[in-house]
Amino acid sequence: MHTTPIIELQDLRVRLGQQEILQGISCCLGVFGTGKAVGLLGPNGAGKSTLILTLLGFHQISAGSARVLGHDCRSHSREIKARIGYMPENEAFIADMTAVHFLRIMGELSGLPQRVALEKAHEVLFHVGLGEARYRTLGTYSLGMKQMAKLAQSILHGPEVLILDEPTNGLDPAARLRMLKLIREMKEEHHMNIVLCSHLLRDVEEVCDEVIILDEGRLVHQANLEEERHTNRRFIELEVTGDDSELADALKEEGAEGVSEGSGRWRIVFPPGMELDVLWQLVARQNLAIHHLTHRRDSLEEIFLKAVGHLDPSEQSTSELTEKETAHDRL
Repeated sequence: MHTTPIIELQDLRVRLGQQEILQGISCCLGVFGTGKAVGLLGPNGAGKSTLILTLLGFHQISAGSARVLGHDCRSHSREIKARIGYMPENEAFIADMTAVHFLRIMGELSGLPQRVALEKAHEVLFHVGLGEARYRTLGTYSLGMKQMAKLAQSILHGPEVLILDEPTNGLDPAARLRMLKLIREMKEEHHMNIVLCSHLLRDVEEVCDEVIILDEGRLVHQANLEEERHTNRRFIELEVTGDDSELADALKEEGAEGVSEGSGRWRIVFPPGMELDVLWQLVARQNLAIHHLTHRRDSLEEIFLKAVGHLDPSEQSTSELTEKETAHDRL
């Protein structure tokens, strides 16, 4: 059975100038040919873009190793580039060039004969919904159309691995749903292996099978989202008044984990099987008054929180509440 990892990193270190950006990352992601999507998450400055550019051969590896589809990124960079499609976060268009002309050139740069590149350009532009606008110049495109054009150029040559950097960035809700639908189709129907880099946890949760979380250049968490979705852990948002300085230790003694967000606000993770009665009793013993309590099952937001210890205030909740309970001045 073919079990080559999509990406394999062994103590990967990358230094830019005097600063070591990636600090000893080791992991194996996905299995080639299975049509898997891997999410790449982390706060700003975590090293996500550096990792992507290293896999593409734009940054030198200072120590350790990185392999894509079994090929070493140091010695087989050309082979890797031929098998990868890349949708960058930033635009790289020639404004007065038509979409079909731009894609034809990108296809030729990927090694396709001119005629085949032109045929593929028309085909993929229709596929992403730009067929009627393929003869318009890219400078006249809206942001959503430009995102679709970037996706089109990344899949033009039929890559085996597709790296998408913030594919839904700036899209309105309808365009975002269209983008995510296309990504799921590429994974599920065409068995394409996808690496999705996004600051939107909900996007990653909707399309990815596994996730890695970077923080300050280190790998802080790797999770199989399918397994996480089937666990029965409970995630709690709690707001209390009183001296909660000993609450974290009390939670730990019960087998739960809690992170204080200040001003009496807590994020708590219960292990499988633990019920809310435990929390009511624990809070009573701590002489705390509960003002607000909500609880829900698994979500990528709590996985991210646990890994990096905090959430960016701009992050949105990644799942709807399935259970909710609110208490005012109780206990």
